[in-house]
Amino acid sequence: MSPAVGLGAFIGVGRSLDQAFGRVEVAEQLGYESVFVTHIGGRDSITLLTGYAARTSRVQLGTGVIPIYARTPANMAQSFATLDDISGGRAIAGLGCSHKPVVEHWFNQSIDKPLAEMREYVAIMRAILRGEDPPAGEKFRTAFHLMGWEAPRPDMPIYLAGLSPGMLRLSGEIADGVVLWLCNPNYVRDVVVPSVREGREKAGRGLDGFDIVAAVPSAVTDDPDAARARLREEVTPYFGLPYYRAMLERSGLDPDAGPTDEFLGILGAIGSADEAKASVRRYAESGATSPCVGGIGGTDFDATLGALAHSLD
Repeated sequence: MSPAVGLGAFIGVGRSLDQAFGRVEVAEQLGYESVFVTHIGGRDSITLLTGYAARTSRVQLGTGVIPIYARTPANMAQSFATLDDISGGRAIAGLGCSHKPVVEHWFNQSIDKPLAEMREYVAIMRAILRGEDPPAGEKFRTAFHLMGWEAPRPDMPIYLAGLSPGMLRLSGEIADGVVLWLCNPNYVRDVVVPSVREGREKAGRGLDGFDIVAAVPSAVTDDPDAARARLREEVTPYFGLPYYRAMLERSGLDPDAGPTDEFLGILGAIGSADEAKASVRRYAESGATSPCVGGIGGTDFDATLGALAHSLD
């Protein structure tokens, strides 16, 4: 199965696992092409996707994203290969470096050379999925092989989280897609697409077949001011993280000013159904092949999923 391209959704658990399962079923019925989950301090993302797989038959299932320092590359390959097997070939391994506080205090690891470490991590994963001897890296080393397996999928899609031009170029070179957060349509057009294209050209490929997943905070609502206020609360912590600050500065924004009304207006798909659909389409027009709607706290995400289901039609 090729990488998911088309309208997707970020569907996390929140407080109710049953509600999340129901949403994933509805998303598939509504025609969404993919469902992604983040990897935070709650339920394990890959295990959660296994539950999603049991309740769906078509929609592709990916992490958006899981830190590479949360699992060794051998364990990561084994986990995703198992998810892929259970789901009938619908897994997308979305990987990211995360941030220094998370990596050091959650996983007792360190980010030393993020580009080099991501490159060797992906090379090891791909070798394991192909049944080959994993190459030895400077940070990650393993002699692991999958055993007793009839046919793991050697070409399982691997996506990388990308913000900086360097990681975006690496995504284009070694991955099948990139996952974006807080990257508005202007940044997608002006930075993401050109950087990914450079990486693809380095690998001797064009942009065709490469998936650009852009998370789109969305709320179809008759109280857009309240939704934007809640979105401001949700995104403000990211303005203090170095990787995001650099991305925002590259966008011509002042991170110290916080999320302005103008920034939130460009980033989110908020308002009437027509207004929110137009915002989703702006992402697609800017080069995002898979705009993925996500909920905003305090709003009716189920209604939003239904209202935006055919935004790209």
